[in-house]
Amino acid sequence: MAVPFGTSTTMYISLTDGQAVTVIWGWVLVSLISLSIAASLAEICAVYPTAGGVYYWSAMLSTVEWAPTVSWITGWLGLVGNWTVTLSINFSGAQLILSAITLWNEDFVPNAWQTVLMFWAVMLICFLVNALGAKYLDLINKVCIYWTGASVIIIMITLLSMEKNKRSGAFVFGHYDASASGWPAGWAFFVGLLQAAYTLTGYGMVAAMCEEVQNPEREVPKAIVLSVMAAGLTGVIYLLPILFVLPEVKDLLAVANGQPIGLIFKTVTGSAAGGFGLLFLILGILFFAGIGALTAASRCTYAFARDGAIPASRLWKGVNKKLDIPLGGLVLSTIVDCLLGLIYFGSTAAFNSFTGVATICLSTSYGIPILVSMIRGRKAVKNSPFSLGKFGFAINCVTIAWICLAIVLFCMPVAIPVTPKSMNYASVVFAGFATISVVWYLVRGRKDFTGPPVLKDVDPEEAGTRGLDGVIVGGGGMEHDSAEIEKKGF
Repeated sequence: MAVPFGTSTTMYISLTDGQAVTVIWGWVLVSLISLSIAASLAEICAVYPTAGGVYYWSAMLSTVEWAPTVSWITGWLGLVGNWTVTLSINFSGAQLILSAITLWNEDFVPNAWQTVLMFWAVMLICFLVNALGAKYLDLINKVCIYWTGASVIIIMITLLSMEKNKRSGAFVFGHYDASASGWPAGWAFFVGLLQAAYTLTGYGMVAAMCEEVQNPEREVPKAIVLSVMAAGLTGVIYLLPILFVLPEVKDLLAVANGQPIGLIFKTVTGSAAGGFGLLFLILGILFFAGIGALTAASRCTYAFARDGAIPASRLWKGVNKKLDIPLGGLVLSTIVDCLLGLIYFGSTAAFNSFTGVATICLSTSYGIPILVSMIRGRKAVKNSPFSLGKFGFAINCVTIAWICLAIVLFCMPVAIPVTPKSMNYASVVFAGFATISVVWYLVRGRKDFTGPPVLKDVDPEEAGTRGLDGVIVGGGGMEHDSAEIEKKGF
């Protein structure tokens, strides 16, 4: 989830909508909520470990009658969410790279073409690593862990040791000022939660790797939950030192490209070179995050395309035998993101749209299987190896309530009043993909799409009690023939 990178590139959101209180307490609040969602998904994942993730789970938890419709909706939400979270990571990374120039030349303001071309360059690097270096992805992820941990420690020590006039504890833990947002004070806090919510959305994408790890029914649920716990702790350790050394907020919000983290580092270290040294650590995390997000997006695309749910699915569902990756899914994910980057020519707040629609789509796709499980009495997860026990229903309720609120919150502009250039177009991007989904469903889906192989209902309480060898693997009562599963590619 690349916490230092995600929180750095969205810092202006929380500084506009509440400053210190929104930054630190918003992070803590969203971390706890995200842990609830992650635990709910892990409980389901332990029963159905597959690369289809929430798309597959929604079908298996539903009845046979509703499985195709529910899985279609969830699949498209997850697909768009994976595409746009990759887009937002790499687009903000491009902005961050260009912001490094302003450390030496404060008058430099990158134009739209420079930003989009840099974004395409970042996308190309991530594509090439995924395409040509797939066998090194495990090593890259391990290096990412050490790089991120070392970066947080280096930045924390450097900032706290070099800044002589630190902010008070009262400021760090209690200062609240939302005057720059134009929103009512209370509402601004919730709008500012986008910083934390966007950074912490990646846990559900872990499921995309289910078919590429050993013992996924045990390891993937653990990874989903532990990733949120680790990210939450990392965020607190990273954000607190920044708040203690925070320069004047009005100067940070005046940064032309909306990326004030470089100015923070430069101000505290007292030099452009020192600021770039710390910024370089964040840029390293950018490439780890971009590569990993594109990996998950390509697997999600592959899983959805193999069931014919994407236009021209035959082009995107293949696995390249030489490279041993779903190359079609990787290509489509890259093309879609590069095209969406063109929105920046029409809106200087395009990044707000990308982060908003990514958070909305991923959160909603996570919520659908949880909601279906609740509607069916949570019988399908009764025997889950990762059971939430008697607290399961309450935890599920918290997740659904938050997701409903998030859909409204993250369509809001960071500040008002707005102009066509500064508007948050998350709802427009969302509506565009929804239109494509509905049209394709009417053209092809309603006639041919059956979702994951679902043959007949069985008792939901038997879900997860036997693996593929025992035939019953379906939650919500789905029974599969093993040969049929193999034929479909599961």
